[in-house]
Amino acid sequence: MVNLTLYGLDPSPPVRAVKLTLAALQIAYKYVNVNVLKREQLSAAYLAKNPQGTVPMLEDGAVCFWDSHAIMAYLVRKYAKDDALYPKDFYRRAVVDQRLHFESGVVFANALISVTKLVLFKGVTAVPKERIEAIVEAYDFTEAFLKNNNYIAGDQLTIADFSLISSISSMLAYVEIDAVKYPRITAWMQRMQQLPYYEENAKGARLFVASVKKANFTVLP
Repeated sequence: MVNLTLYGLDPSPPVRAVKLTLAALQIAYKYVNVNVLKREQLSAAYLAKNPQGTVPMLEDGAVCFWDSHAIMAYLVRKYAKDDALYPKDFYRRAVVDQRLHFESGVVFANALISVTKLVLFKGVTAVPKERIEAIVEAYDFTEAFLKNNNYIAGDQLTIADFSLISSISSMLAYVEIDAVKYPRITAWMQRMQQLPYYEENAKGARLFVASVKKANFTVLP
């Protein structure tokens, strides 16, 4: 019997990536909302399980671990009926892993979170131009990855798509996707939006974008 508990909050892109994976695998789970603005992730009880104090965090019976990329890969390896979402083939898996590392380091850490910390957590109203340029650079790389491919890591849907769509749909709060400049990203996003469970991402993305828009920040020249 599956006994999964996911800790997170819907506006969080990594949490949404995991929720997309769970939905794709059709796995039932318990969801515990963690209010990071109230610093619930820094409570003694939470830190005892996850010393980093981050979301998402997954409990599977007696085991507990965190990081969306690790969680998604674990879920597919343990619960999926096949390896479509995370291929066993060495090369195809390497491509998926590369995209996951790209999302973690270039997209999420360098582009999305670096500016979000300023806008939402530090109350900065004048954002350095290089923070926005980092988002544009992430878009440029993503457009290149989609050349001749329907999905981020090839011609089939993988967990890399779940990871990237959660962050890119959030970065729209800062830089809209120009359909002329980024036709492949535009088509890929439309493709992802057709997934029957895409609302697992869309709902939280709307909340995230709304929060950023309320901040009324400007970009320094």
